[in-house]
Amino acid sequence: MSKDKMQSQAVQTTGHAWDGDLQEYNNPLPRWWIWTFYLSILFAVLYWIWFPAWPVAKSFTPGVGKITYVDAKGVTKTTGWNTRADLMREMNELAAIQKPFFDKVAAQPYAAIAKDPDLNNFIASAGKQLFADNCATCHQAGGQGKIGFFPNLADDDWLYGGSFEKIQETLIQGRRGYMPPFGEALSGEQIDQLANYVLSLSGEKMDTAKADAGKALFHSETAGCFYCHGDDARGRPVIGAPNLTDKIWLWANVPNADGPSTKLAAVQNVIKSGLNKGVMPAWGQRLKPEQIKVLTVYVHELGGGK
Repeated sequence: MSKDKMQSQAVQTTGHAWDGDLQEYNNPLPRWWIWTFYLSILFAVLYWIWFPAWPVAKSFTPGVGKITYVDAKGVTKTTGWNTRADLMREMNELAAIQKPFFDKVAAQPYAAIAKDPDLNNFIASAGKQLFADNCATCHQAGGQGKIGFFPNLADDDWLYGGSFEKIQETLIQGRRGYMPPFGEALSGEQIDQLANYVLSLSGEKMDTAKADAGKALFHSETAGCFYCHGDDARGRPVIGAPNLTDKIWLWANVPNADGPSTKLAAVQNVIKSGLNKGVMPAWGQRLKPEQIKVLTVYVHELGGGK
């Protein structure tokens, strides 16, 4: 290789030198990197122009991009591009796709909906979204609820009835469960006896003698538990009184209690303190009738229905 060619391939220096032989190399950036850098600057400028970007006093540059959408009141608006308007536009498009199905659900009786595969597929999708937006906060994503707070919708145990009509009624008008506190009306011994009897109904470990006394108390005028829960303790859906014999616990967290004494204490606490937190809001004024109907079918199928 010639000397000239070797010099042309050698790394160039800036001409600066320190301590005689310490030199500063001149290594230019690759062309592809430089062009990428220039293109990124161009992209940023175009982005600033098209989209809202720079703050100006108490406002901002609106950009030149426009978007048209229909707001929640049904008014068509055209405005500068922004994420909120873009979300509304996407929701409008989704609503337009779903409308024929919602209309069909609204026009069909529940029995016909249950036999229509296309409507059932739609309800599985749209109902899941409606449930996630409006119901999952309390009942959890899968409808499993939370003991002590919100009922399980996936266990086929229905406080007010599991028919389409009853579920729709629940959604439209809401529910308010209530159990009076017995802490002052009954003695500690009587509450203990009732708790043992309630545990016996679900096959839990208990004191047999106390359970027998609790059974008599349950059906007596003193406690009057049978008025709401029935003579057989299977509950009364007309008032939302739960079945005490099905091993499904809504308020007393017996399944997760650590040992018989903790289970007994959980039931005692419910009897003593009562319940005034079983409130479900009414959705009749919040959701459209067709949305209520879709949710009704979704919840019905979620728990197996009746």
